[in-house]
Amino acid sequence: MSVAILVARLLLGGAVAAHGAQKLFGWLGGGGPVGTGRFMESLGFQPGIFFAVSAGLGEFGGGLLTLLGLGGGIGPALIVMVMLVAIFTVHITKGVFVSSGGWELNTGNIAAALAIAFAGNGAYSLDSAFGLHYVTDPRQIVMAFVAAIILAILNLFARRAPAAQTHRS
Repeated sequence: MSVAILVARLLLGGAVAAHGAQKLFGWLGGGGPVGTGRFMESLGFQPGIFFAVSAGLGEFGGGLLTLLGLGGGIGPALIVMVMLVAIFTVHITKGVFVSSGGWELNTGNIAAALAIAFAGNGAYSLDSAFGLHYVTDPRQIVMAFVAAIILAILNLFARRAPAAQTHRS
C-alpha cells in the first residue's frame, strides 16, 4: 500500500508542482508571474500578478508537500483549493473533457488529493521519517479541507468582472 501511495504522491505532487513552477518561475513553458498575471486579469483577478503568484504558490507548495509526503493533508488541501478556483473560473463552461478545456483533469486531481490525504502519506514519506503521525489525524485533515474550500470561495468572491476590451479605430 505504501508503494501505491508513494507513486500517487509523486505523480500528483510532481504534476501540480510543475504547474506552479510555470506560474512562479516561467519554467516548463509557463508565463511566469507577468504572463500568468495578464491571464489572471483577463479572468477578473486583479491585481493579476498577486493572483498569479498566489495560485503558483498554492500549486507549487501543495504539489511539493504532497510529493514529499510532508504535512499530512496540507499539500492535498492546497491542491484542492487551487483546482476549485480553476474549475469555477476557467473550466466549468467548457464541458467535462480536458480535450475541450473542461474540468475532467481538475476533478481527477481533487480525487487523488482527497485519497492521498485520507489514506495518509505512507511509510515512504517525510511525515513517516520525522514521526509526524499527528498530522494524519482525520479531524485535522477535514479542517484543512474545510479551510481550503473557504479560501477557494473567498478567492472566487474577490474576482471582479473582467475589464471590457476597448478598440481604437
